[in-house]
Amino acid sequence: MTTIYVLDGKQIQTLEDFWRVMGEAVNGPGGYFGGGLDSFNDCLGGGFGTPDGGGFDVQWRDHAHSRQALGYGETARQLERRLLRCHPTNRSSVAKELDAAHAGQGPTVFDWLVTIFADEAPGVLKPR
Repeated sequence: MTTIYVLDGKQIQTLEDFWRVMGEAVNGPGGYFGGGLDSFNDCLGGGFGTPDGGGFDVQWRDHAHSRQALGYGETARQLERRLLRCHPTNRSSVAKELDAAHAGQGPTVFDWLVTIFADEAPGVLKPR
């Protein structure tokens, strides 16, 4: 039997909202399921509330709303935060990503998340 986790896309306005909504969908109120892209990547592999080795689906309802909310504005906000705390050797590449986001180009936060789903848990994400 496949476990189904449901995300309410209307509750997702920021990347921080995504962490909260995903954590609560998988682990209940206040539940954790990644607080950064790397930890989210790890959590999708199982053992953090999801079954080890797959056996689950994620239904992202109203994903179009999330796609818009996690677009270039949110991407620029996240990259500005990253630029403040990244290693000095990474600043130029993050600055280039930030410039692209301000120009409405390149991957968005929504794209980052969908890519992680596709790479780490292929076929799990079911946009609705």
